[in-house]
Amino acid sequence: MRLKIEKVKWITERLRKMTIKKQYLFRDPVVERVVNKFVSRSDVGYAKYGTTLDEERRVKMKDLHKYLNDVQEELMDAILYIQSARDELQDLSEESLIDKFRDEQGDNYTYPEFREKYYEEKN
Repeated sequence: MRLKIEKVKWITERLRKMTIKKQYLFRDPVVERVVNKFVSRSDVGYAKYGTTLDEERRVKMKDLHKYLNDVQEELMDAILYIQSARDELQDLSEESLIDKFRDEQGDNYTYPEFREKYYEEKN
């Protein structure tokens, strides 16, 4: 009996690891790229945790409180990424303007030197 149970577990695990790839025709390549990212992200999660979100929910590995906590943490991270991207965009815009100004003025300041000279001496 024990051997039979082990065999069923082994077969079940092998079947779970098998992936069935569905083929879709997309009208919109943007949608296709997003779907591909979802599939890739799901594969990463499965490789890392050994389970799917559906299995996690069905066997009650997490409760609603834990799911909401996960969402909150992910959204907080997203806000940080947005702010970092905005800061980077601001730096790139400033660098571009400084490069243009330097070219017009004939200055050879590096970006940090320029910021120090023109921004920080005013403050």
